[in-house]
Amino acid sequence: MTRLLSAAALFAVVVAGGLTVPAPSARAADKPKSTTAAAKDFFFKPGDRVVFLGDSITEQYQYSSYIELYLTTRFPEGNFTFLNAGIGGDTANGGANRFQAHVLAEKPTAVTINFGMNDGGYGKFNPGANKAFVEKTAAMLEMAKKAGVRVALLSPNAVDRRNKSNGAEYVVTQKQFYAPLKDIAAKYEVPFVDQYAITKAATDRMEQDDPMAKKAVPYPDGFHTASPGGLLMAHTILTGLHAPAVVSDVTVDLTSKKVDAVGATVGEVTNDPIDGVSFTRTDAALPLPVQKDWLPMLPYANELKDLNWYGLTVKGLKDGDYAVSIDGKEVGKYSAKDLAAGVNLGNLTAGPVFDQANKVLQAVAAKNQLVHQRFRGVVMFTPPDWLADVTAERKPQELTKRMAKIDAAQAEIYKLARPQPRKFEIKPAK
Repeated sequence: MTRLLSAAALFAVVVAGGLTVPAPSARAADKPKSTTAAAKDFFFKPGDRVVFLGDSITEQYQYSSYIELYLTTRFPEGNFTFLNAGIGGDTANGGANRFQAHVLAEKPTAVTINFGMNDGGYGKFNPGANKAFVEKTAAMLEMAKKAGVRVALLSPNAVDRRNKSNGAEYVVTQKQFYAPLKDIAAKYEVPFVDQYAITKAATDRMEQDDPMAKKAVPYPDGFHTASPGGLLMAHTILTGLHAPAVVSDVTVDLTSKKVDAVGATVGEVTNDPIDGVSFTRTDAALPLPVQKDWLPMLPYANELKDLNWYGLTVKGLKDGDYAVSIDGKEVGKYSAKDLAAGVNLGNLTAGPVFDQANKVLQAVAAKNQLVHQRFRGVVMFTPPDWLADVTAERKPQELTKRMAKIDAAQAEIYKLARPQPRKFEIKPAK
């Protein structure tokens, strides 16, 4: 685990082909900083057994799958296990009633709790409903505390009033309804992510930029997520829980003949007047594979600079435009000025690195079908009286059998997530 943390904290540095590697230098203003504190402060830890608890928004397997994707690609030796205990239409009352059977029985080390959307009633503020919400949320935190389980408490996303008939009313109710969560989290000393406030600010901007909801549409029905909404939620949760921003960051200074490699190793750098600059780069992690339908959401998620920075800086190039290729495939064109300042290759939607990470996403989706089938078909199964004796013996066996399949699928996902050496080339654009 120590070796993984050092990689995840992005300290891998190498002496490359006669080029000396100095201590990390000052970054451009829009570049995230890589620090050990980022890894230490992050809620999720390598080896965690994670349960996502919530209602239908959790059971959609969107924001939870993107959080899982981040943890798998960023920590490719992280040995995480991911389970989802979302149930459509559920509330904090239901979550508290099933917390032992659906959460603690899974022996988690980390749990996210995301209730409140249904609790508020989709109308005016109801003090009685709010009292019950607060009490049941506290009950879940108390049970987790006694069991020694780390919890991250989340407020739900703000409804998008562009796509919900009573959204203008309910989005105001939400603010008052979720307000006690911050104090509850403080009382139990657990991290709190105010998704409501952050997604409300984002949807307010969207409403100004796109009043008819034709471009960035996070919530097609006002509250359930589409893929862009899942990204917005995952970004909000991960950054709120202090996820490290940097995948890796490589700086090549052709003038001083120095290389600064953070979170990567760099082989010999060649610089030819005709063929341009080339080197082999082996990263400690993979960037998120940015999906094309995420692109309209990126302006409202800080362009993922604080979550998915896969940096490349090349200083000392002559003025002009340059094509960047990875393993012989062109992935983008940038000016010498842009490359000198540093560009983020993490948001590319094509190329070898994207393709590898995208296979991880597809494998996560396939594996989560097994997770959902196990939860709905076995964990939640309540037998009739005449089958109770048989089920008491068979259910634990079936849970173990299904979990073995999930673990095997997760092991294959980690094989897909292993970073590979990549040849980078920066040549004058044609």
